[in-house]
Amino acid sequence: MRIPILKLYDCLLVSIQWELDDKTALEFQEDLLHKIHETNARGVVIDLTSIDFIDSFIAKVLGDVIDMSNLMGAKVVITGIQPAVAITLIELGIGLNNVLTAIDLEKGLEKLQQELGD
Repeated sequence: MRIPILKLYDCLLVSIQWELDDKTALEFQEDLLHKIHETNARGVVIDLTSIDFIDSFIAKVLGDVIDMSNLMGAKVVITGIQPAVAITLIELGIGLNNVLTAIDLEKGLEKLQQELGD
């Protein structure tokens, strides 16, 4: 199953609704990068509210997706990070230093719009 990526103005919205397996995570990475390229998106909001835990591979892919999106010129906001996910990311050294975070999707969109100057 592919993760839906929605376009809203010059931003992309992603709400991951189920635990990711390795194949789905890699498909998501590819799909998001293609969508950024196709739409010239300036920003991406990735909502992780439904994700209770991630393994080391998924954490690495998430970090890579963020870095790759930034390289393509799209600011990334991560929303809804659960405690176990935050712990895993830090323990694996994936600090997400250049990433904005927000408590929920609505706040994430607001933060992204502020960052983009809209």
